[in-house]
Amino acid sequence: MAARRPGSPASSWMCPSTMLLLAAFALLSAPRPARALRFDLESGHTKCISDEIKVNSMAVGKYHVVGPDPNFPDAQLPESHRISLRVTSPYGNSMHYAENVQSGHFAFTATEAGDYLACFWAPDHKPPVTIGFEFDWRSGVSAKDWPSVAKKGKVDMMELELKKLEETIKNIHEEMFYLREREEEMQDLNRRTNSRMAWLGFLSLGICLSVAGLQLWHLKTFFERKKLL
Repeated sequence: MAARRPGSPASSWMCPSTMLLLAAFALLSAPRPARALRFDLESGHTKCISDEIKVNSMAVGKYHVVGPDPNFPDAQLPESHRISLRVTSPYGNSMHYAENVQSGHFAFTATEAGDYLACFWAPDHKPPVTIGFEFDWRSGVSAKDWPSVAKKGKVDMMELELKKLEETIKNIHEEMFYLREREEEMQDLNRRTNSRMAWLGFLSLGICLSVAGLQLWHLKTFFERKKLL
């Protein structure tokens, strides 16, 4: 074995794969900001949020109305502070629907790839009121309840982070295949469009030549009739 030189840093003895694993572990262990979104919705209006989800990905969402007085968040909400929600798939299929509620949640596994739409609306009131609500929508790896996974599997923190890393890599791998399929679809669409544009160009050229020939024939017959030729 080669002797270690005195004063050389310990990091120089780490292999690249170990450094990459430690960097990924540090990234996953870093605190993440809350993903809940806060909105203000006027009565009689609608607000929609979209999220692109691929096939067989899990999506979960939670929402609740926030009280009008921030100093008393636990106070009972008035009856006017209610919202309705509908979550639809890219092809218009309803994934979740709730009417005149103050809180709720949903979960589904995507059967269609594309943009899923969550639309909130509030009943019309006189005088109008502004309703605040929070909405937390997660999909893919972030939709998994990792503390519950660790509790059920009885794994330590390092194993949990490695499971997260494995799921993240798997999700990136699936995302790459999904993007490759979308790229192939776009290339097929471009090829079909170019082919149609080429046929359209030949057709336009043929029409122009035909019109030019008819004009020449008409002028020739006109001049012959007038005895100018």
